[in-house]
Amino acid sequence: MLDTVPDQPIRIGTRGSPLALAQAHEVRDRLMAVADLPESAFAIEIIRTTGDRHPEEELTVLGGSGVFTKELEKAVLESRAHAAVHSLKDLPVELPPGLVLGAILPRGNPDDVLVSVQPGGVDGLPSAARIGTGSPRRAAMMRALRDDAEVWPVRGNVPTRVRHVADGRFSAVILAAAGLERLGWPAEGSFQIEGKTLFASTLHSFLPAPGQGAIAVEIRYDDEETYRRVAVLNDMPTSAAVTAERAVLRALGGGCHLALGARGRLQNGTLDLEAVFFGADGNMSKTVRASGSLSDAEKIGFHAAEQLRS
Repeated sequence: MLDTVPDQPIRIGTRGSPLALAQAHEVRDRLMAVADLPESAFAIEIIRTTGDRHPEEELTVLGGSGVFTKELEKAVLESRAHAAVHSLKDLPVELPPGLVLGAILPRGNPDDVLVSVQPGGVDGLPSAARIGTGSPRRAAMMRALRDDAEVWPVRGNVPTRVRHVADGRFSAVILAAAGLERLGWPAEGSFQIEGKTLFASTLHSFLPAPGQGAIAVEIRYDDEETYRRVAVLNDMPTSAAVTAERAVLRALGGGCHLALGARGRLQNGTLDLEAVFFGADGNMSKTVRASGSLSDAEKIGFHAAEQLRS
């Protein structure tokens, strides 16, 4: 589809981490392809967020929900960027007034991955292994598998956390498969970093965070031109699945620190949702399932949340 080259570059706001830039470039490249526009029609605008400015602080100290998104959203609202690119799992379920999701791209691998110094995944971890993760969900799920594990909070971008394993700070860290793969590392098997061999093992028993693996493009609700450009990138199966997952999160009143796992899948035209919740004490609620049509994605999520509360 040939599009008119804009008078001014289409400005895409993003964080400056290697993963964030890879995701912003993916959005740009897809837009170039569908509209037959040159690279010069776009500008990548790097915007530092609260989470980026304070890499050592725990997210709860920084204010929790929105620490990786607020500054990007402000840039869009102030027209300093036409669109902001986010990892959907970082985006609060309630968007600021004036903003909407223009597109959700086809989902990457939603799984969690254990990156360790030894092969064998969870079973290969030594006794009292030191595991790094900043996610209450991942911490709870790891403790459910290995109650001897010492789970410690860790911050930093994906390469930084991988290096913490290579330099011996942790026996392993838990990361999103999609993030590893977008940076050229495997979600399963061995790889090298700075001369050290590390091992990636998919955590098949973990349910991911709502929206994990999906890239979201956020725009101003009244920016019809940008909506027209980005809407063609929206993937309906992904959108339905993550809508159901995020509806569970919304119904439970939580943000990124709620220990909730949820995964929507499309099977033979039906949307199937599985969810699990861990309380503050680390105890797991029952795993629940709900299903229905794609058009009922939000209702499916609300129904799953009701089951989790019952």
